[in-house]
Amino acid sequence: MIDDILRFNDYFVRAKAYEPFVTDKFPSKHVAVLTCMDTRLTELLPKALGLKNGDAKIIKNAGGLILSETDSAIRSLLVAIYELGVTEVMVVHHSTCGACHMSYAEFKPHMQERGIPEATLAAWEARGVADWLEGFHDTEASVRRTVAAVRNHPLVPKDVVVRGFIIDSTTGALTEIA
Repeated sequence: MIDDILRFNDYFVRAKAYEPFVTDKFPSKHVAVLTCMDTRLTELLPKALGLKNGDAKIIKNAGGLILSETDSAIRSLLVAIYELGVTEVMVVHHSTCGACHMSYAEFKPHMQERGIPEATLAAWEARGVADWLEGFHDTEASVRRTVAAVRNHPLVPKDVVVRGFIIDSTTGALTEIA
């Protein structure tokens, strides 16, 4: 599959198909969106939000979560705020998310089947892998927790607007979570 992608990329560049997407690194709408990496959102989310290339910083991870004060999502948001002029943050989780009900207990047998040694699993268990790979069970509560994590982060300025939403994975309809 990667070789197919590389062949397409060669054609894309030679045909100058990139030209409609040329922009700079600064989001023209001064907004960052923290969302899930779900494939259903790849095109749906920007279209449902009316965003085109260059309008926003879109930060994706499994579940659209912030797990700690130093994880990569908060790091990306801080860069977006201080280096790229972001003044508003949208936290957008979605319906039927795979991170809902995700757990290490479900992953562990798959890891074992794929050859991860028991000693490695035990070492990671001692480091808290079960908490790290835990999903969530209530999407609205997860949005509220993530919004609070951004709003209350000691390095996020208080004038940054942070709001939370759930997007319908099929229709793109947004519901704001207060």
